Amino acid sequence: MKTNNVSNIRMELARLLSADSFTAVNRESTMTSLVGKRTVEIVGASFVADDEAIFGKVDHDYVAREEAWYDGMSRDVNDIPGGAPAVWKAIASKDGTVNSNYGWAVYSYENGGVSQHDEVLAELRHNPESRRAVIVYTRPSMWKEYNVDGRQDFMCTNVVQYLLREGQLDACVQMRSNDAVLGFKNDRAWQHTMLERIARQLSVPAGRLHWQVGSMHVYERHFYLVDHFWRTGAHTVTKARYRELYPTSAFLPQEA
Repeated sequence: MKTNNVSNIRMELARLLSADSFTAVNRESTMTSLVGKRTVEIVGASFVADDEAIFGKVDHDYVAREEAWYDGMSRDVNDIPGGAPAVWKAIASKDGTVNSNYGWAVYSYENGGVSQHDEVLAELRHNPESRRAVIVYTRPSMWKEYNVDGRQDFMCTNVVQYLLREGQLDACVQMRSNDAVLGFKNDRAWQHTMLERIARQLSVPAGRLHWQVGSMHVYERHFYLVDHFWRTGAHTVTKARYRELYPTSAFLPQEA
């Protein structure tokens, strides 16, 4: 069975952009002002996340700060060390509360009365070949909780399954929605951290991250990255350099 990887996803998103195959961003005005009104989108993407970025570079300083916030299990974006990015503020309720603190979902007993992390560890120690070692991120009540008090946070990650196979621990990450630029980089970093933590606790090697997404997309504000890849094969470029290279491009990024 052929397995896709990050390179395949890059190429398909670039092909869609070159073909002007766009979908609309059906979001509130606070979000469209940040991300634009169009996307290129792969429906039902499935691949091995074998690179830390699809487009652009990982901001390792921000990743460390976001993971520290996750580990603290606070659902208040104002507690993100160094300050919350605009996108977190845009989806938070008026008091700064969100649903998508992934550490809270994984570790907190407030989420369903169990630590899912502890349950997964116990399951795999008791039954190494289990198919029950799952951490559920979203929940049925999300339908009532995603828009409380001005919030716009319907959790993007659905579930992660951990499988001990052939002497290593693999993770299958299933998401309803994933931004292929900023979202993927930060989500993959967290899932890689979780995979390594659980593998270390089980004394086995960390294996592959299998990535499965309902809607894998690039927002309009990042079309320039995809266009540059289509032209050159390089998956990162600064906004300033892109403007120098392609001054008449239809995908010129907004000023920083």
